[in-house]
Amino acid sequence: MISAMNLGRLLSDTARLYPDLIGLVHGDQETTWAELDANASAFRDTLMKMGVNKGDRVMVQSRNNRAMFESLWGIFKAGAVWVPSNFRQTPPEIAYVAKNSGAKAFLFESMFADHAAAAQEGSDALEHLIAIGGSDGALDYDQLLADNAGAKPLELPVEYNDPCWLFYTSGTTGRPKGAILTHGQMSFVTNNFMADLMPDLSREDASIVVAPLSHGAGCHVFPQVARGAKTILLPGESMDPETVWQLVEKYKVSNAFTVPTIVKMLVEHPSVDQYDHSSLRHVIHAGAPMYLEDQKTAYEKLGPVLIEYYGQGEVTGCITVLRPEHYIIDENDPNARPGTCGLPRVGLEIGIRDGQGNMLPAGEQGEICCKGPAVMAGYWENDKANAEVFQDGWFLTGDLGRVDEAGFVYITGRAKDMFISGGANVYPREIEEVLLTHPGVSEVAVLGVPDTKWGEVGVAVVVATEQGATAEDLSGFINGELSRYKHPKKYVFWNDLPKSGYGKVPKHLIRKTLFERGDLVEGQDL
Repeated sequence: MISAMNLGRLLSDTARLYPDLIGLVHGDQETTWAELDANASAFRDTLMKMGVNKGDRVMVQSRNNRAMFESLWGIFKAGAVWVPSNFRQTPPEIAYVAKNSGAKAFLFESMFADHAAAAQEGSDALEHLIAIGGSDGALDYDQLLADNAGAKPLELPVEYNDPCWLFYTSGTTGRPKGAILTHGQMSFVTNNFMADLMPDLSREDASIVVAPLSHGAGCHVFPQVARGAKTILLPGESMDPETVWQLVEKYKVSNAFTVPTIVKMLVEHPSVDQYDHSSLRHVIHAGAPMYLEDQKTAYEKLGPVLIEYYGQGEVTGCITVLRPEHYIIDENDPNARPGTCGLPRVGLEIGIRDGQGNMLPAGEQGEICCKGPAVMAGYWENDKANAEVFQDGWFLTGDLGRVDEAGFVYITGRAKDMFISGGANVYPREIEEVLLTHPGVSEVAVLGVPDTKWGEVGVAVVVATEQGATAEDLSGFINGELSRYKHPKKYVFWNDLPKSGYGKVPKHLIRKTLFERGDLVEGQDL
């Protein structure tokens, strides 16, 4: 076994170096690095006294707050495994994760008492409930910190492949799967983020968090803590654009991580022009490809600070990066590559495979696969899923794409999103990109539905701008742009698209909503 640094040491080192500097801001509460580390060490002692040993799992169900932030470091210091869940999940969904992970302790915000009860009822392994804010039948988090005040800042020894985080996927098909992230792997990811995304990060910086720490935003905490850059949490549960821009101005925020839908909301809100955001150097977006029209708007408002990366929970965001020097919006620039998600991250290798497992040359489309130290150690207790995604030394992403001669990667869709109409492959993203260039379209999602004649046909779900658009307008608009078999058979207009707890627009959720609203009827052709 190869030894590794316990990730909890990132906080300990920064607290020793900058004890009195602010490390975390949440609403009116500002917490120093020394205070954060003291609380994390107290929580470490709490867990160990409870009998939570190295390798035991600790679930966390909470909105972004101080306890959510600092508890992960306490869990790491104890050698235990952080199992955060999306706070928007239901009690039955939480009960499944608790049982599947075999969590021994469950830390929850008091408003999620029903989730905690469901988790305890559904899992024989769950022994301890700890409430943030107090709750009947659970120990109080802050009281436990007080009881263990003065704990020494130490971390249990770990090996490179020791798990530190079970990252549960969103479960778009079947039950969620827990991707095993290790101390050694996440040490590499931390260094990679600092090298590829924010190379000049320092204690003078501030990072604003506009997404749940339980997902991709949690990965960005590690480099911020390692470099002593303060983290700014939004004061409320929802993402209010004006509040974001106020905080950017107040704390001179230099780094932000989010998803394309939230970037779109932020730059299209009037408040973007009312507050000073000149401190921004890195506005990092991931989670889904950003449409070209949205990129242009964001670039116009924010300037050359946009950074895109492509990744998955299983590869902790580390597949490709498109840095500002390659983020060229002018399609007439000879160096421009509209639609790319960038180059392979440092230490990662990317390949394109066909359905038979053959590696394809530049320019040909297939499934994107990758290998390197950022790839997870596997899915938790799921040999079947591991056999499906790990083949010939490669991790198969399930995304379709191609690589050009220079190595730039292009995502053309999800393998599961592609549909076949009249024997021809149809990739929804291609249609969406064209429709978004129409001034009457704000958002759009295209998906395939069964059809007795053609096998499958496309449905376009559209959110119109104030200018508005009709099905006839859009059908005529794409007539000269796309082959007839790619044209949606039906256009549906909604006020907004359903989004996941992480701000993405899942096709499975749109499909479900289409039937629930009666826009589609099971068994009937369009």
